[in-house]
Amino acid sequence: MQKHRTIRGFQRQTGRFLTKNFSSIQIIVIYYLFITLISFILLNLPFFQVKNADTSFIDMVFMSISTVSVTGLTTFDISQVFNERGIILLEILFQIGGLGIMMISTFFFIVSRRKISLRQRQLIMTDMNQPRLSGTVRLIWTTLLILTWIQIIFGIIFSIHFYLQGYYPTIKEAVFYGFYQSISAVTNSGFDITGDSLMPFAKDEFFLILIMLLIFIGGIGFPVLVEVKEWFVFKKEKHELPFRFSLFSKLALSSFFILFVGGTLFIYLIEHNYLFQDMSQSQQWISSMFYSMSTRNAGLQINSLSEFQNSTLLIFSLLMFIGCSPSSVGGGVRTTTIAIIGLYLFSFIRGHDHVNIFGRRIDEDDVRKSIVVFILSLTMCFISVLILSVTEKHSLIAIIMEVASAFGTTGLSMGITADLSLIGKILIAALMFIGRIGMLYTLMLFTPKEKRDLGYLYPTEKIIIG
Repeated sequence: MQKHRTIRGFQRQTGRFLTKNFSSIQIIVIYYLFITLISFILLNLPFFQVKNADTSFIDMVFMSISTVSVTGLTTFDISQVFNERGIILLEILFQIGGLGIMMISTFFFIVSRRKISLRQRQLIMTDMNQPRLSGTVRLIWTTLLILTWIQIIFGIIFSIHFYLQGYYPTIKEAVFYGFYQSISAVTNSGFDITGDSLMPFAKDEFFLILIMLLIFIGGIGFPVLVEVKEWFVFKKEKHELPFRFSLFSKLALSSFFILFVGGTLFIYLIEHNYLFQDMSQSQQWISSMFYSMSTRNAGLQINSLSEFQNSTLLIFSLLMFIGCSPSSVGGGVRTTTIAIIGLYLFSFIRGHDHVNIFGRRIDEDDVRKSIVVFILSLTMCFISVLILSVTEKHSLIAIIMEVASAFGTTGLSMGITADLSLIGKILIAALMFIGRIGMLYTLMLFTPKEKRDLGYLYPTEKIIIG
């Protein structure tokens, strides 16, 4: 009892210190750094490694960041370093990194029936990228239930499918890899534990369609999942009034759909007479759809990337840079950022003063944030490509892919990760971490906790543009 009191006292003192000296965003980043440190310690334990595994300090740091950011880039062959216990540990870390540290910690608070304080709710709101405090705990609980059941159901489906189709000779292996693929797809982790990614399943259209569905569920955004679930309940209860989706859900779903269809068409048009020419028509479209979905964040592949045209690899890089929706397991600049910028350009061309969509006006502050996030993200990635083109001896397209993959927390690579120099590994690791917490929050890390209003405005003056 005395020991528990001491631990709780330490937790309260630590909480007061963090609250007093750091903003919510800074505290969340500190938590993710702490989880990265814990991951590094656990992954280095011999209990989780194969016998005589040999990895360097920087490689394990890189692996820890890649795991917590659910990116999937590695500097070594996972199967040569981690045993089955290590793979299970990775699956647990995928959940923490993908779902968010505050979601996981809140789950344990709810299960243990401990009171969730106002400060903890503020941290949840920050970690989940929510605009308001109300409903955050309900969002976490509902999201956890949905994703947990989805992982279990699809894990069972994959296990049965793998065993019946003869992909794995024993039930144990089929269940092990079935649940791994389910967890990996939902959390969009993209880690390759076999060395072949999903290449053995390249012609298994049933499996690829289910994987695409899981990637979509993980990347569409947690608030969207909750609203879809509420829509089903609403329809079941047969209300007279129509159900109203939030503007965020409408924008996230429409932008996700447009990017998916657009990516599929571009990939198909470029590759149907090249890499896909020996495939059936259905396989060509399934492969195009798969890469349009997977490059947005999962990083899974059914072909060697070296076989694609450079123009296709540039499309991949663009999709990885964009990433998934906010408040999801994905990284990148986020789909709603691109959607708002596109709508702003459309409104500007038509001479409108405001950005309107779905009968609503988008707040000007959100427009400004989207433009800033896009420009700074693009600048950061360009500078990273420039640095790596000097420090690394690889082709420019391979470097562009690596940078976009790291920032989008995707994990696709042309095989250059293991050959990166020390500078290259540090830079890619930093991009993965920034991609996980988001460019907006990265900028706000340097914002003082108390902002001082100047109290006056300077006179305006026109300048020549264009």
